[in-house]
Amino acid sequence: MRAVGTILFLVVLATAVATFARRWRIPAPSLLVIAGLAVALIPGTPPLHVPPHTIALVVLPPLLYASAEELSVRDLRLVWRPVTVLAFGLVLASAAAVGAIVMAVTPLPPAMAFVLGAVLASTDPVAVTALGRRLSLPGRMQVLVQAESLFNDATSLVLFRVAVGIAVASSTVHWPMAAGQFVVLAGGGTAVGAVVAGLVALIRRRTTDPVLDSVIALVTPYAAYVLAESAHTSGVTAVVVAGVLLGRSGHRLSDARIRLQVQAVYAVVVFLLESVVFSIVGLELPALVRDLPGDTGLWPLQAAAVAIVLIGIRILWMLPLTAVVRPRRDGRSLRTAAVVTWAGTRGVMPLAAALSIPLTAGDGQPLAGRELVLVLTTAVVVFTLVVQGLTLAPLVNRSGLALEPEHTAQEEASARDALTRAALVHLDQLGDLETLPEATLKRMQRNLGARLDHDADGAPADSADAAYRDLRHEIIAVQNTELRRLYDGHRISDTTRRRLQTDLDREESALGDR
Repeated sequence: MRAVGTILFLVVLATAVATFARRWRIPAPSLLVIAGLAVALIPGTPPLHVPPHTIALVVLPPLLYASAEELSVRDLRLVWRPVTVLAFGLVLASAAAVGAIVMAVTPLPPAMAFVLGAVLASTDPVAVTALGRRLSLPGRMQVLVQAESLFNDATSLVLFRVAVGIAVASSTVHWPMAAGQFVVLAGGGTAVGAVVAGLVALIRRRTTDPVLDSVIALVTPYAAYVLAESAHTSGVTAVVVAGVLLGRSGHRLSDARIRLQVQAVYAVVVFLLESVVFSIVGLELPALVRDLPGDTGLWPLQAAAVAIVLIGIRILWMLPLTAVVRPRRDGRSLRTAAVVTWAGTRGVMPLAAALSIPLTAGDGQPLAGRELVLVLTTAVVVFTLVVQGLTLAPLVNRSGLALEPEHTAQEEASARDALTRAALVHLDQLGDLETLPEATLKRMQRNLGARLDHDADGAPADSADAAYRDLRHEIIAVQNTELRRLYDGHRISDTTRRRLQTDLDREESALGDR
């Protein structure tokens, strides 16, 4: 009963905080963490301890899946080289740098310092996606930040397992074995994710019930995660691969009515899970601090040092990569590096990894330094979510890299005109064939002509007019084809494509079945 009450309280708190975040135009994750901290510091608040498997199994799969589905595969092809460098090289460099600074400024033994470095080495896709969702970044930059956080899991997970093995068993590092473990984790997770995506695609093509399709969409990330973990591969990688593949082909797997319902269901699920999990981050820190030994009172300074090192190593690693993102002499490359660096926040996944550290060493004794690792991890996560989260939007605005609202509106208007012209051309072809009543064709041409002139949308379709309704379905199919052509030809952004696709889906759904 207490667990149910806690969950209900978190949902109510998250809903209220998210409402104020939108009104004040503050990133919701940052405000949720602050609210969690404030509640935890109220005298009498019971300590919150969340089992790590709860976050890893219940919360992460759908959030990772939603982030992966939003990833633009078209733009990913343009940035795969820097993403690869960041997902491998930067993770290794960050782990080494954090381990070195932790050994210098904390009483942690070298093995546990390496564990902390592995935990904090990678950016968090849940936090990155949640913070970047409202930013008007260019498509390539948004994909670079998001893809890096999605694809660095295998590297950090191998480092974490190696580090925990050293700390628990006091064993030596066998790098060939670690390399083989990386291949198994990354390659196996990729294979499982691809198989799950293929099976789900076959099922969804044969599903016409929106409720059943929504259930399939909700079960998919959990199926990918559980199957991959059961095969001793990376469940996170499997979920990401499944999400990317299904997100790329989603418009071909279902009709407009199903797509709209699945989007609505997932929007609610993602909101609830993100809200609860970021609140938990803030709620857990005071409880973890109370469990610290008495000789670790310098943890705030130690956490600040770790956070500064993480940001510093990211800056040093990012500057050479700006050559890939269209370097310019006007300082744009430096501004790009600054934005991409500041967008690399830590979040839920490092916290889940730290909570999964074993309680005892191989000899049965309590694992020395575990409490401090948990506190430093949570403190760094809170620091990045609050400090970087609250200042990321102003930094993007000052950098001059954000897309202006006028640019986005003009792109969308031009794309709508292109869709309307493609529909009119198709109507002219149908008129030459004389396969439809002339009155129906004229009515559709007036409707589309009004849209092209940016007037009213024209008279709504009469549900009793079967010929007009069938023609409108055909026109929407032509416009969907034109929309994909515009997107594949790099004439519109992924954001514009999704917005126009949703509008076409709503219009088609309102027409009813053919």
